[in-house]
Amino acid sequence: MDYTGLLIFIAVGAVAGWLAGILMKGKGFGLAGNIIIGIIGAIAGGFLFGLLGFIGSIVTAIVGSAVLLFLAWAITRSKN
Repeated sequence: MDYTGLLIFIAVGAVAGWLAGILMKGKGFGLAGNIIIGIIGAIAGGFLFGLLGFIGSIVTAIVGSAVLLFLAWAITRSKN
């Protein structure tokens, strides 16, 4: 993965984290937390499924950020 791809994953993850925060209606980790978790999930998804080509990597980055946000939310919810 080159720097351009990494920057795209960061942007996709940030947007996905922001959107997930809106969809969760206050049940997330705040704006910054959702964006950070979204970025981490997008980068992880992009690296894991990078063999799918550029468009496939973008799709898996979005899915990866959404899955990681949901898992983080579910884990912290079960502790409360």
